[in-house]
Formats: sequence, C-alpha cells, structure tokens
Amino acid sequence: MVLSGKQKAAMLLMSLDAATAAEFLKGMDAETVQELAVEVAYLDASGHTSPAQSAEVARQFCESLTVEKKEGFELKGFLSTMLTSTIGQENADRIQTQIDDLLQKRDPFIPIRSAEAKTLAVILEKEHPQAIAVVLSELDARKSSEVLGLLDEGVRISVVTRLTGSEAVSDEAQLRIAQLVCGQLEAMTSSGGGGGGGSAADPTGQSQSLRKVAVMLRNLAKEVRDGLMKSISDQDSEAGEQISQLMVLWEDLVEIEDRSLQQALREVDTQKLALGLIEADDAIVQKIRSNISERAAETIDEETALMSSPKKAEIEEAREAIVEVLRGVNEKGELAFVEE
Repeated sequence: MVLSGKQKAAMLLMSLDAATAAEFLKGMDAETVQELAVEVAYLDASGHTSPAQSAEVARQFCESLTVEKKEGFELKGFLSTMLTSTIGQENADRIQTQIDDLLQKRDPFIPIRSAEAKTLAVILEKEHPQAIAVVLSELDARKSSEVLGLLDEGVRISVVTRLTGSEAVSDEAQLRIAQLVCGQLEAMTSSGGGGGGGSAADPTGQSQSLRKVAVMLRNLAKEVRDGLMKSISDQDSEAGEQISQLMVLWEDLVEIEDRSLQQALREVDTQKLALGLIEADDAIVQKIRSNISERAAETIDEETALMSSPKKAEIEEAREAIVEVLRGVNEKGELAFVEE
C-alpha cells in the first residue's frame, strides 16, 4: 500500500505513546487533528500497518530518532488520550463520534472483514449469490475460502460462477450490500447471536477477478474445490483453465508451506531450478534454498556457474516449468499455502 502524507503522519502517531502524540499535535487546528485521527482509525481497522512500515516512516521523519512500535496497540485509548490532551474533552468526544461514519464512507467493508467466518456464513447463506460474491471479493483469501467452505454446496457453485463472471457491480450496489451485511452483523451482536469460532502476472479486469477466485479456491478441501472447478469448467471451460493456472504463480512460491514445498521440489529438474533462480527475488531464492538439501543447493550453484548469460526467455521458461510441477502437486491436493 502506498501511503499518503497524512497516512504517514498517522502511522508515525501510532508508533508513539498517546502523551507524546498529543505533544506532537499541539498547535495544530482541530480540523487537521480530526483528519489525522480518522487516518489512524482507518489504518488500524483496515490492517494496513506493519512494524516495517512504521520503522520506515519513522526513519523518513527523522533518521536520528528510533521509534519502537509498542506491543498491543489499543486504538480507543490512544485516540481518547491523544485527542483529549490536544483539543479538549468536548472536541475529542465530537471527533470520536464522527470517526465511525467517516470510516464507513471510505470503506464500508471494514466491519465485515473483522467478523468471524462462521458468523458471515450464517448471514450470507440467505443472501443473493451476487451479494455473497461481492462480500467474498472484499475479504482476504483465507477468510473468503473459509466462508465459502461453510456455505451450502448449491450456494457455493452460484457464488463462484458469479466471481468468475465479468459483470461489474456499481459502487452504489457495493455500498448497499455492505450496509445490509453490517446491519445484520450488528443485529446478531446485539442479540448475542453469531457463529463460533506461471511467471509473475499483472492481472487486470477479468484476469484479476479470476485470480481472486483461484486463490480463494486453492484453500478449500480438495473434494470441495474439485466440485466447484467442475461446475466452472462445465459452464466456461476457458475460465476453468485460467483459474487452474492462476492458483499457482511464480510469486506464490513464498506462500507455500515448507513441508509441501519440499515434497514438490523433489520433482523439479535441478537444471531448471538453477536457471529459474537467476535474478529471482531474494525472498523466492531464500524460500527455495531453505527447502532443499545442502547437496541440492551445491548442485544448483554448480549448474549456475556453468551457465553463460542465459536469455530472459530461457529463465521464464524454466520458471514456468517449475510452476507447472507445483500446479500438478496442487491438483493432487498436496500443496498447502500460508496466505497473508
């Protein structure tokens, strides 16, 4: 996520204790303080924060200042103390009552993303498949897979069919769906209900939608996934083939669980592996080298030393060959992913 200036300022505030943040904001007008408070709330609610980002923002702010991100950031207490110390209790109360409305306008799906999968499944089961598809597309891959797996089989098929389609949903329709689901979440909470506990691609438009479906499906149990893939292929064989290919891409290597990756790499030709790792991202190189034997790593080094300026097309071909092996393992249901 590329941070705006205000978001960087908000992230810097989140790296400080409330009292220091209040001192930081003294002298600013109430409107600016409110805007920063909204950014703090948005970054926390949407999950767009990380220690690495915080450290980088702090470094940019002042290279001589070291800011450690505190454990267990408590947003409500932080905002209350920061705002009260800066602009007084009355203005702080007014701003805090407005934050939820402002967040709702910016991203109406924030409350839905924090809901439990079982709760969402109970709510969505009764909704139109298109509405379910919209909600699932706004969730992270793991949660969307979990919710999809909890739905009735007939509903699942209808939802996945719509996820693979090219029909666009207007912003107004998305807002109405989000408001409807949020309303039901609030009702369940207040009533005590709810459930328990290939090569790098640049997908756009339809391909992007199919990629989301592919990542969602790859987390499902094999028998469930195979049933959904059959339904997709029966209706659109081309879409089915694309989804099958998009379940595993070169950049997905870093998300494969170590044990299943170790098993898969045993089926990969060492020469292809050596060629594919040339100029590869450090994360992928480290991931592969940490999941092969010391002897295999030495062999890769030997193969690399014998190569003389391989062409980019040859490297891409080698990577595709590696990914094809992984896709084959995935089709057997033997490839596990650790989704971010």
